[in-house]
Amino acid sequence: MRAMPLIIDGHNLIGKTPGLSLQDPDDEAQLVVRLSRHGRRLRKQMLVVFDGAGSRGEGLTGSSWVKAQFAAGNADDAIVSRLRKLSDRANYTVVTSDRDLAQRVERLGARVQSSEAFSREMQASAARLEREESDVSPEEIAEWLEMFNNMSS
Repeated sequence: MRAMPLIIDGHNLIGKTPGLSLQDPDDEAQLVVRLSRHGRRLRKQMLVVFDGAGSRGEGLTGSSWVKAQFAAGNADDAIVSRLRKLSDRANYTVVTSDRDLAQRVERLGARVQSSEAFSREMQASAARLEREESDVSPEEIAEWLEMFNNMSS
């Protein structure tokens, strides 16, 4: 089954994500890094849309999982415009806590996930990965390396 693509209201998510601030000049880049990691873990394609083309974040790049876009004007309108062009809108989820945008998205047949819920999901996923990585002791790594070296001999 193909993972459902996400379209993210970028500045809305920044405002709902602990450790990020709309006052930080690098907030968009920091969000894209977090989304890239999350997208890779989930194996989901994401488009994050920010207000204000040509403002902060010029040269902002994404990853194979995340594409970042600055809207020519309002990100909400850009998200709705993109959805209107899609024939498979029901396969998309828009991440936002903006009630007006959520209603517009639902009228078009796409799903909505709140920025708060998505932020919690992103944090939990990062914490799980950190625990999994820290659960391996240096002794276990040495043991595995020895085992693999013996297998190749």
